Amino acid sequence: MTIDEQITAEVLRTIARDEQIKESVLRSSSLYPLLLAAAKRYVTGETRQEVQSRAKELEEKGYRLSVEYIGENTLDAKACEQVKNEFLAVIDDCSVLQRPVGVSFDLSHVGLLVSQEQAFAHVEEMAVAAARNQHDVMISMEESTKTEAIMAMYERLAQRHENVGITIQAHLHRSVEDVQRVLALPGKIRLVKGAFKEPRDIALARSAELNERYLQLAEMCVNAGHTCAFATHDQLIVDELQKRDYFSRPEVELELLYGVRPELAQSMQQNGIPVRLYLTYGKEWYLYLCHRIAEYPPNIHKAIADMFDPTRTAHVGYGEK
Repeated sequence: MTIDEQITAEVLRTIARDEQIKESVLRSSSLYPLLLAAAKRYVTGETRQEVQSRAKELEEKGYRLSVEYIGENTLDAKACEQVKNEFLAVIDDCSVLQRPVGVSFDLSHVGLLVSQEQAFAHVEEMAVAAARNQHDVMISMEESTKTEAIMAMYERLAQRHENVGITIQAHLHRSVEDVQRVLALPGKIRLVKGAFKEPRDIALARSAELNERYLQLAEMCVNAGHTCAFATHDQLIVDELQKRDYFSRPEVELELLYGVRPELAQSMQQNGIPVRLYLTYGKEWYLYLCHRIAEYPPNIHKAIADMFDPTRTAHVGYGEK
């Protein structure tokens, strides 16, 4: 990134976490539809019906799928119960698909900040429902202040349910030890760089050093023969993973966010590499949109164009006919 792009990324990550800005946007009758139009490049829609429709189309094109109902930091027990029920409905909907799906979620969305026991019970119910159709449930990683609680919850769940997986953020300094911890458990490991703004004493900035850390963690997973998804759009990392022939291993796949680099998804799939697309839906798309643009600030140009021509995002790549 250029200096200006780095500044833009930092600003976007900051405003993404500003609740006053978020509320102003979501309550604005003029801004809401404009930003929703931009978000639909990366979010399949606001409803479960929209994500399921897109999932069927993409499965027909040969992609593996992950699905997430977007949300986090739910602070009301009743609301957490409603979120869990929405995930159970997602799991049920996915039973009509031909391949198993990864159902992803933030623990703070299903109760981690209300009651750890409630969160555990909710995920356990989701895991049991998912296992009936051979689906996985994948725990996403959140800010570093929650990392240890998430890791401890995962270790507890994974000892009871083999279809519960975990996400590891390569940028955190603790992640080498965290990968060593989770390699002893059966669930899938999803390796990401990390999207959250963290202090330098906790995490690496986007850099060549971070790329090396990512590859180090990838090597640990592959050498252990562990099921893993390498979730990255960084061409340098993808090229190195290919050079090392990691994608030829049956336990390894490439995971890409819906709407981000669809041309990479197509080319990798055409070369016989298993590609999983991460589909999201729901009304909590504001944070997600900010993070997608922050990861590659020139996407702001696409966002502005999408706001004023929503047809641009009606079919986002992936070999549409």
